[in-house]
Amino acid sequence: MSPVELRAHERLDDLMHKGRRIIQNTEEFCFSLDAVLLAHFPAFRKRDRVLDLGTGTGVIPLLIAGETGPIDAVELRPVMAELAARNVRMNGLEDTITVKQGDYRSMQALYAPESFDWVLANPPYRPVAHGQANKIHGVARARHEFTATLEDVVTAARFALRFGGHFAMVHLPERLAEIIEQMHRHQMEPKRLRMVQPKEGRAPNMMLIEAVVGAAPGGLKVLPPLIVHEADGGYTAEIRRIYGQDEEKI
Repeated sequence: MSPVELRAHERLDDLMHKGRRIIQNTEEFCFSLDAVLLAHFPAFRKRDRVLDLGTGTGVIPLLIAGETGPIDAVELRPVMAELAARNVRMNGLEDTITVKQGDYRSMQALYAPESFDWVLANPPYRPVAHGQANKIHGVARARHEFTATLEDVVTAARFALRFGGHFAMVHLPERLAEIIEQMHRHQMEPKRLRMVQPKEGRAPNMMLIEAVVGAAPGGLKVLPPLIVHEADGGYTAEIRRIYGQDEEKI
């Protein structure tokens, strides 16, 4: 593993996965639980070629490297793409992960069509309402569709995926109808869905969905909900396993 050189406003975090670490800039958007859950949602094959749309600091490729074939990660913002590339080098994964700075709304300029087995996306969640743009600042802008809409994300995924390829995304339950509509418009059929609840008995605040290009309609498998916190506020056993934490360490 390469030596770590931190710059202004940077911190080094332990991913608690195969000894891997990640540098994050505290003045930029830092990854959270949604990215980690998405990384653990698919069932990859060792030969699968994977594309991560809007990789940020590269957390999802860092978590899945070794479970798949080659991984490509595209990021619009140069500062984040450069940080993701540093994280790849720091963890010695240059032979597995390729970071590309670019705009996935112009996929034809980045990749050949239908060249991936999986596409993953943790996109901006919320549309920007009329008159709202000037009221949203800082890190909060990363969660709003300033640079890519839901349609942009699904369009990019379909361009990149081969027939029979898989698209997995984490998003808001309130947008499920829109997501399924966009998937159908782009020849994708939802096949797996899992709601994420902050606590048992609470309404879900996230969801994980997987679709397959060219699949027959129907057959959606709705998985049991993923509960994040116990009643006392601690993580559930499943979340602890995802984070690589042992019961004795909690």
